[in-house]
Amino acid sequence: MKRNGFVIMKRLLVLIRPLMKTMMSAVFFGVVGHLCASFITVFGGFGILKVISPAGNESFKVLFISICVFALLRGVLRYKEQSCNHDLAFKVLALLRDQVFQSLRKLCPAKLEEKDKGDLVTILTADIELLEVFYAHTISPILIAIIYSLVMCFFIGSYHVVLGLIAFMAYFFIGGILPVVISKMSGDDGLKFQTKTGELSSFVLESLRGMDEIIQYHQNEKRMEKMKEKTIALISDEERLNKMAAKNQALTQSLILLFDLVMLMTSAIFYQKSWITFDGVLISTLALMSSFGPCVALANLGSTLQHTFAAGNRVLDILDEIPVVNEISNQKEIEFKGALAKHVSFSYGQEKILDDVSIEIPKGSLIGIEGKSGSGKSTFLKLLMRFWEVQSGNIQISKSNIDKINTSNLRNMESYVTQETHLFHDSIKNNIKIAKLDASDEEIESACKKASIHDFIKSLPLGYETPVAELGESLSGGERQRIGLARAFLHDAPFMLLDEPTSNLDSLNEAIILKSVQEEKQDKTVVLVSHRFSTLKRADKIYSVECGRMS
Repeated sequence: MKRNGFVIMKRLLVLIRPLMKTMMSAVFFGVVGHLCASFITVFGGFGILKVISPAGNESFKVLFISICVFALLRGVLRYKEQSCNHDLAFKVLALLRDQVFQSLRKLCPAKLEEKDKGDLVTILTADIELLEVFYAHTISPILIAIIYSLVMCFFIGSYHVVLGLIAFMAYFFIGGILPVVISKMSGDDGLKFQTKTGELSSFVLESLRGMDEIIQYHQNEKRMEKMKEKTIALISDEERLNKMAAKNQALTQSLILLFDLVMLMTSAIFYQKSWITFDGVLISTLALMSSFGPCVALANLGSTLQHTFAAGNRVLDILDEIPVVNEISNQKEIEFKGALAKHVSFSYGQEKILDDVSIEIPKGSLIGIEGKSGSGKSTFLKLLMRFWEVQSGNIQISKSNIDKINTSNLRNMESYVTQETHLFHDSIKNNIKIAKLDASDEEIESACKKASIHDFIKSLPLGYETPVAELGESLSGGERQRIGLARAFLHDAPFMLLDEPTSNLDSLNEAIILKSVQEEKQDKTVVLVSHRFSTLKRADKIYSVECGRMS
């Protein structure tokens, strides 16, 4: 969804409400600091007037001391302004990251299945980081420029109202009109650049993860060529943005020279007509020449904010995304007493996956589900987990509709083992412990024995403290799968959902795990999905799924 700059700014400004005191401090330090910088030049002008018309050495001492004080204050106030701005920015970015992660948590897993992971990484890192420009270099500079420019307009206008109006027009055109014009000229180049950045990140991430396959099938050169094409396209967009920034700077400096000349010529004409004294000519011209700093900062925003607004737009897309499933809370907690699916139908878009499926899962039973790949077996387990909402029919647990059960209550009642186990870049122990953070070592070892992984872990040099490589690549598929099963056993939920839990295992390990599952049946209810007869033969009842229908 594309939003205009004002909408993005309005949304982003809401986040600074708790930090308004910090922002106002930055504005105060900024205004006073810029006034100190300008009046160094102005007081230099007064010094020139003293040379032309001397009135005693004491005045020179006052001017010299004042200029020194202004110079010292300028440095201190600039530091304080930047400190407040960056303190504000980093605190808001931390808050924003928290909100984005909360949004992703709500969208997960249904909505995230269709999103590019590399692009999400770019949003969470580069895009949010770019918003630092908005919070540290945009909000307070705008307020500083407005307040400072008004003060200077009154000061210059004290010599003649027309001179004050010329100053106002200069500030208005350079700090107000010019950024808007540049922004419109840039169009959506910033958004295209950020989007292509995300696409390149995704491509690189995908290439790194698939390096073995790329080498195996001799796709190195083609992959590199495609990466070069994406990089060149990104560089081309960046060059276009840089050229626009250069044009912006050239136009800004030209306008500054133009208004300086207008001020000089107008004040000179007024001096000839005796409407002002020579003081008015010199001081008003010097004051205008030395006062464009805040407005130039705003003029430069016309091009730099294209990146920021594009990043903000992408972040807001995540925050505004509507989840497929909303979390349930404030309902009465229930205990697991069996599950039931009645006339359940479900589709991914226009593709029908399940059609009028009914199945009863009594407490203490082991239910097997078999069928071809793509028949809807895994989708049925996701519906039991309420990762997706059923589109017709209903699923009940303990005679309560699943969409009326607290989400935390539902997660505590269920253990779900998927076909692919995700492992974090951490120790084996911590990877298993994620299922129960307060688990003791004895509980972890017991779960691993049930999953037939304990002996393997103990054989490693560091045992349970052995680090796991990124995405678990230091372990085999079967080892990763058994760690996933260990998590399920450690979670100790009354309702276990196992999706092809032994697909990567040999016959011996499969037998050990199925024996553990059989023993768990005494206290638990198990739904076992598999295409292997050897896996399903222990089930109390087997359902077959074909073309979305269950029999």
